[in-house]
Amino acid sequence: MRLDIRPLLITACFAYAAWVPGPAAAQERYSPFVPSEQENVDRMLRLAGIGDGDVVIDLGSGDGRIVLSAARVSSTVRGIGVDLDEKLVEKANAAARTEGLADRVQFLRQNAFDADLSKVTVIAMWLWPEVQHMLRPKIFKEARPGTRVITNLFEIGNWPPDQTDKDGPQVNMWIVPARVDGYWNWELVTPKGRRAYAAILEQRLQSVEGFIRAGDRRGLISDIKLRGEEITFTLSMTLDGSGYTRHEFTGRVKGDAIEGVVRVSWPREGDDTEMENSVLPWRATRSQNSAYFAPTGVGPK
Repeated sequence: MRLDIRPLLITACFAYAAWVPGPAAAQERYSPFVPSEQENVDRMLRLAGIGDGDVVIDLGSGDGRIVLSAARVSSTVRGIGVDLDEKLVEKANAAARTEGLADRVQFLRQNAFDADLSKVTVIAMWLWPEVQHMLRPKIFKEARPGTRVITNLFEIGNWPPDQTDKDGPQVNMWIVPARVDGYWNWELVTPKGRRAYAAILEQRLQSVEGFIRAGDRRGLISDIKLRGEEITFTLSMTLDGSGYTRHEFTGRVKGDAIEGVVRVSWPREGDDTEMENSVLPWRATRSQNSAYFAPTGVGPK
């Protein structure tokens, strides 16, 4: 059956999703409220590592138990819940007042797609799987790298969870990755001299592949790990004047720059069974063009 999802009614509640019975089913998907077991709520919060200073938003907050439970973890945790059901919003705000949490917790009648994700550190949701999938572009656009996303049972399209808890109904956690795709350039000054590097990073969610050029030689970047803003990778290639050289990069992505350190190892002159090492500061910048594509020539390199 071909389904027209316009207009799309997103009842943003932290709940098990179901089809609307009757004629509306052909046009609308929604997530009716079914409260989560408190045990599963606690597992989600543990998986996310809720702690001091966190700001939690629940996209589809229902009776507010996710946000309220998070606020009980620490007196410095703040929370926001959004839901389309006015009665549930009123009930959740009343519970916050009763528990003395209203100064740190609020619930809004709002569509999940209109919620502000730019200042939160944790996003919780349990919505129809296709709705969660459709929310993914918004999360990647608005949420800061390092933001944790937690869900109960359902996944978010083909975005692989960074961690799961299967001690009961599966709960999942993702960490929003920094955007690193593009062309990156940097220089390193070692005892062997100054060398320029031109790298290309290709990213799909938190998975990254890399290619690099140093001088007239090209190589593959390996073991790339991206977790929020933190990135690590290794590079092993023969460099003119240095021989077969290993680089171990560790850095933090800050927009169009990566800053960190690199450990460089190369064979000791006169005895290639021993290695010399240097730990150097490293700063890469993103650019519109890359020397990776420049002509190489026809020499043996």
